[in-house]
Amino acid sequence: MFKNKLVNIMIILLVSLTLIGVVTLVLINYLSKDEAASGEPTIDEIIAHSYDTPELTTMLLSNEFAKVQFKIHVDNRRALSEISKRDFQIENIIIRELAGMKSSQLSGSEGITDLETQLKFKINELMTEGIVVDIYTRRLIIQ
Repeated sequence: MFKNKLVNIMIILLVSLTLIGVVTLVLINYLSKDEAASGEPTIDEIIAHSYDTPELTTMLLSNEFAKVQFKIHVDNRRALSEISKRDFQIENIIIRELAGMKSSQLSGSEGITDLETQLKFKINELMTEGIVVDIYTRRLIIQ
């Protein structure tokens, strides 16, 4: 190539380091794909990124009591850590939403889906480290 042996060695080293860097970046990007890119999360991933609310009892607008518990699925570990720190705010949102509802609004799967959607929207407004993917109703008793 070049007549100077030192220049040849430098070029070979630069090309080698560049190749090693490119391979490293490709491997890092390949191995650290997000869950959203890989499709639907598995049940193990859902459980690992879920927060269980305590069982809450509150009065409804129709002067009846509702006892509820939810499982909140978030998109990553940082969001799970954040949501567990915001537990008092989550409980406040749940109590406020239920306090403004009548028992007839909670009857049937449509009513439960509407409540879960409202809670998801309100909780996502609080979140800074991730998002709520889904909310699952674990218990709903109206007395």
